[in-house]
Amino acid sequence: MIDFQELLNEGLKQLFFYCPKLIVAVLTLVIGLWIINRLVKLVFKKIPESKMDISLKHFLKSIVVIGLKIMLWITVISMLGIKMTSFVAIFGAARLAVGLALQGSLANFAGGVLIMLFRPYKVGDYIEAQGHAGTVHIIQIFNTTLKTPDNKTIVIPNGNLSNSSLVNYSTEPKRRVDLTFGIGYGDDIKKAKEIMLGLINADNRILKDPVPQVAVSDLGDSSVNFVFRVWVNSTDYWNVNFDMKELVKMEFDKNDISIPYPQTDVHLYKHE
Repeated sequence: MIDFQELLNEGLKQLFFYCPKLIVAVLTLVIGLWIINRLVKLVFKKIPESKMDISLKHFLKSIVVIGLKIMLWITVISMLGIKMTSFVAIFGAARLAVGLALQGSLANFAGGVLIMLFRPYKVGDYIEAQGHAGTVHIIQIFNTTLKTPDNKTIVIPNGNLSNSSLVNYSTEPKRRVDLTFGIGYGDDIKKAKEIMLGLINADNRILKDPVPQVAVSDLGDSSVNFVFRVWVNSTDYWNVNFDMKELVKMEFDKNDISIPYPQTDVHLYKHE
């Protein structure tokens, strides 16, 4: 017959034995997490931006935080009386499942290390990768965060970024603006070209070296097409791109130069 009184006494005995340890362990965990957060913020705040690249700073910060938290958890587990040999044995028995579960995370960690070593991009660069485009906001251990021009946040795993192609629009200080303008076959080609060259010469944002290019590129079905290629500083790319489209249209209208658009002629024939 089960002696419930004996079970109750044994339960209370174990409770009184483990309760102080549990309270101390919980307090250690809470205080330890608070100290880690404060310490990491204080240390990395003291490091001047000029002494360490911001990309490397965020990356190292995330590594330090995770490392300190792992050490704290091991300490808390030891305070509860759980022997680390038993913990290691349990972990060893489950290493296959854990390895499969962490396979993606380990690949992302390795990708983060490769990104920091080879530096295909850094914080502040505008990149396009994995079907997304935006400004690099932060590089962490496992992923990179982008901010889109319309202020959306995109998180991309580092493993994907390190193992696939990406476009970095901020690497070079200069970029070329490529536009195409079409005029009617009845319009004056020389006049249209002079108008576009005049707009180029009047815009101080357009660089004179390399030399801008305006030339007939194609004789289309309904228009004579010009390529409009100018070099600008990377920061001026989009403003020049938008402004030139508007200015060319306005100047063409002033000088009676048409910009053809696709048309369909329908002929009706009456049969007797």
